[in-house]
Amino acid sequence: MTEILPLSLHVPEPEVRPGDIPDFSNVKVPKAGSVRRPEIDEDPEAMRELAFSIIRVLDRSGNAVGPWAEALSDDELRDGLRHMMTLRTYDARMMMAQRQGKTSFYMQHLGEEAISCAFQKALQKGDMNFPTYRQAGLLIAAGYPLKTMMCQVYSNDGDPVRGRQLPVFYSSKEHGFFSISGNLATQYIQAVGWAMASAIKGETSISAAWIGDGSTAESDFHAALVFASTYRAPVVLNIVNNQWAISTFQGIARGGSGTFAARGLGFGLPSLRVDGNDYLAVYAVAKWAAERARRNLGPTIVEYVTYRAGGHSTSDDPSAYRPKEESSVWPLGDPILRLKGHLIAKGIWSEERHAQAEAEITARVVEAQKEAEAIGTLHDGRRPSPRDMFEDVYATMPPHLMRQRQQAGF
Repeated sequence: MTEILPLSLHVPEPEVRPGDIPDFSNVKVPKAGSVRRPEIDEDPEAMRELAFSIIRVLDRSGNAVGPWAEALSDDELRDGLRHMMTLRTYDARMMMAQRQGKTSFYMQHLGEEAISCAFQKALQKGDMNFPTYRQAGLLIAAGYPLKTMMCQVYSNDGDPVRGRQLPVFYSSKEHGFFSISGNLATQYIQAVGWAMASAIKGETSISAAWIGDGSTAESDFHAALVFASTYRAPVVLNIVNNQWAISTFQGIARGGSGTFAARGLGFGLPSLRVDGNDYLAVYAVAKWAAERARRNLGPTIVEYVTYRAGGHSTSDDPSAYRPKEESSVWPLGDPILRLKGHLIAKGIWSEERHAQAEAEITARVVEAQKEAEAIGTLHDGRRPSPRDMFEDVYATMPPHLMRQRQQAGF
């Protein structure tokens, strides 16, 4: 008889550790323009291969090639570049503010700017994003005031959510940005429910769900896919695969599915992977998925392949779990430099104009920061009143809360 050995578990391990030589040979990068573009109403079963490739538009020379190359105007391209540059500059200033003790916490978007900035341009007024904490580009591309964003980070008297949220947990119904939840993955179910409500009411607005690669291991993610696929909700289901959760590599959450987009195949959903550092590719895929939802053809899963160049947050030291040089060898490059190269190749930008834009953007961000800090920071200035904690909870305040507010002196 064959000897029965003790059972054991498989625990996925990253290929490299701190001190090792970074290696991204496992990331198969197809040639720009080589992935086909299906018809908007194509059956999901006929496009299964798109869950295992990467849609790319910008080639190594900065040219837009292939079927996903959208005809964005020169002004739209320049605006997209400025939006990403603004987000990066904003991040740098807020990171510095946190180190100076002006706020308790911050999370930057370094290397992921193209995803949120480009996606926003594919939406319409009235659509609603259900974001995580690394999609502030949705607000910047929608014209949300930098000063107001900073006031929320500082939790001062100019904070529109009155100190109820952690720093970077923005909220703006007017700009299609649903309140961020610290309980990760809850926003996936909320986005599907919101989209279903829009359809039930006969409206025309769609929603967009956002999640990171690590949070796809949460049960909420799978529950959302059940409802989205069953009722064909008008929602775009976004997965930002930046290779790392807080400190665990993507293989832990991905399991044996091969790609995160492939998770959608079991639910019969169109599932695409896109180069998350390619502004034009992100925009084209977002526009395709949004149009599919708007035509009542149901949801689409989109996996953005990118890399978190910085720490998970100001509380994180990524050198403890990955090589320090890893971000510099990421094969999909820097999203800002890639779009900049495209604009230069088109003859509508230059190194001189880029330097001028950097100076202008920095001056605008610094001015907004001065205005926000004049209201207050973590330890100084005007803060929201404790009275605010009782407001905006019930349409009509119940007696017990009225008594508590009076007892507190407000």
